[in-house]
Amino acid sequence: MDQKLTRRGFLAGTAATGALAALTLSGCGGGDDKKVESGSSDSGAAASSTPAKAITAAAAYSSTNVNPIGNSSALMLAATWHVFEGLYDLDLHNYTTYKALAADEPTKVNDTTYEVTLREGAKFSDGSDVTAADVANAFEKNMADATYGAFLEFIDTVATKDDKTVVFTLKYPFESLLKGRLSVVKVFPAALTEDQLKTMPIGSGPWKYDSINGDEGGVIKFVPNPEYNGAYPATCEEMEWNVLLDGTARTTAITDGSVLAIESVPDANEQTVAAAGAEVEYVPGFALPFLMFNTKKAPFDDVRVRQAFFYALDIEKLIANQMAGHANPVTSFLPEAYSNYHRASTVYTHDPEKAKQLLSEAGVSNLTFDLMVNNNWVNALAAQIKEDLGAVGVTANINETKIDWAALAPSDSILPYDVMLTPGDPSCFGNDPDLLMTWWYGDNVWTQGRSCWKGTPEWTELNTLLQSAREEGDAAKQQEIWNQCFDIIAENVPLYPLFHRETSTGYYAEQLEDFAPISTTGLVFLGTTPLEK
Repeated sequence: MDQKLTRRGFLAGTAATGALAALTLSGCGGGDDKKVESGSSDSGAAASSTPAKAITAAAAYSSTNVNPIGNSSALMLAATWHVFEGLYDLDLHNYTTYKALAADEPTKVNDTTYEVTLREGAKFSDGSDVTAADVANAFEKNMADATYGAFLEFIDTVATKDDKTVVFTLKYPFESLLKGRLSVVKVFPAALTEDQLKTMPIGSGPWKYDSINGDEGGVIKFVPNPEYNGAYPATCEEMEWNVLLDGTARTTAITDGSVLAIESVPDANEQTVAAAGAEVEYVPGFALPFLMFNTKKAPFDDVRVRQAFFYALDIEKLIANQMAGHANPVTSFLPEAYSNYHRASTVYTHDPEKAKQLLSEAGVSNLTFDLMVNNNWVNALAAQIKEDLGAVGVTANINETKIDWAALAPSDSILPYDVMLTPGDPSCFGNDPDLLMTWWYGDNVWTQGRSCWKGTPEWTELNTLLQSAREEGDAAKQQEIWNQCFDIIAENVPLYPLFHRETSTGYYAEQLEDFAPISTTGLVFLGTTPLEK
C-alpha cells in the first residue's frame, strides 16, 4: 500500500511476500526498542491532562477460556495481548511486528536455522525470569495444538542454546513470514500446571490478571505487572473490561460514562454514541460473516448447491439495510484493500435465475434446511437471507442458538447441522494470505470437522498449492500461487464470506491518550493513558 500505516489511519497492507518481506514483517528496526508510532497527536488530549486511575471498556464477546495455548476467543485473545508477550508481537493497528521478548531480530544461521536472544531482565509477573526453556515449552505446546498447530507447521524443532537463546530449526526456508508467525505464540512459565493455565495464567506482559469472569455480564480486571521492563508499561492503577454482548448495553455503558471505550458499536446507535461526546470510528479490514456448509451432507456436498446460495443472496441490500453501508461486497477471499488481493475467477452477484439454474442442474427442488445462526450480530442478517433463499425455492428454518463447537469436531459420521451463519476474523493473528487461508481451509478442525471439506480433491489441490507457496522464495511466483488458491476457494465455497465488514469502535478520545481502534475484534490499550475528564 502506498499510504503510510499509522495507528489512526489503518490500511490493510498484508504480508510482503517472498523475498520482499518489507511491510508486514518489518519490526521496530535496529537500536533500542521504541514504541510503535501511535499517531496520537489528533487524540485531542492536552499534554497537561491528569492521568486517571483506570482504563474501563466494554467487550462485545464472551469466553471462559483464558488458556494462552491456542486461544482463539475474541475476548480472551485480546486479553492475552495485554498479559502475555511473544518473542515478537504484532501491532494490530498496522500489522508490523516489533520486538517483545526478543532482544533483537532473528539471527540467521542458515536457510532453515534461526536463533533468537531474549530481552535482558524479562520476568514473569510472579518475579521469575523468562528463560529459553519457557519459550521452547510454549512453542511445543502450541505446535501440538489443534488451533495453532497449522500456523506453526513450518517449524521442525525448538531448542535452547542457553538460558537466553532459543534455536528454531525449520522444515524449509520461511524467512519472509518468520517474525509475523512467531508472534502467534505467547510465552508463559513452563512450570504452570494445566489447571493454572485454564484459571489464572501469568505472563510477562505489562498487565496481569486480577480477576477473570468472561461470561456475559462478567468483568475481567487487570492490574500492572510490576516486573515488566518492555516498551509498553501499564499507565494506570487498573484496567477493567465489562463483558456486554448486547449492543444496547454497550451503548448505554459508554453514553452514561461507565466505560471509556466499547467495541462493536451497533450501527443503529452510532449517532447516540456520538451525541454523548464519544467518537465512533470505522476501520476497514478482514472482519466478515460467512456461510459454512456441512459438505459431507447432501445436497451441500454438491458445489452447485453451495454456489446457488451465494447467487441467491442480495448482498448489496444486506450491506445497505443491516450494516448501514459499513461493509464491502466480496470479490475475493481477501478484501480489495489488501496488497495481496486478487479478483477471484468466480464473483457472486445477486442472480436468482442463476441460482435456480444451479439447483435444477443439481437435481434439487423444494429444499428445506436448518440455518444455524450464531447468537451475536450476524443474527440481524438471517431474516433477509431466509427471504432471498425463499425467492429461489429454498426454505431456511432459522435456528438461532449458542453454537456447540465441540459437537462439530472431526467425526466419521455426518455432523448434526446443515448450514451455519457466523462471523470470524483470523486477522487477529496476522494478515498474510497463508495464515488467513490456513485458518479456515488448512488441515485443522475447520476442515476435519465443521465444514468437513478435508479429503476432497479440491481441498487436496488447495493445500498442495499453499505448501508450494510457503516454499516459494520469489514474491511474484508466490502471489501467482496464492491467486490460484483464491480461485479454488471462491469456486468451491465450503466456507465463504458474505462481505468484509468495517469494525466499529466507540471511545472518548480526550480521555484516552495514545488509543486507536483496530480493524479486527478486540481493543488494544498497550501504551494508552487514561486521562481525567
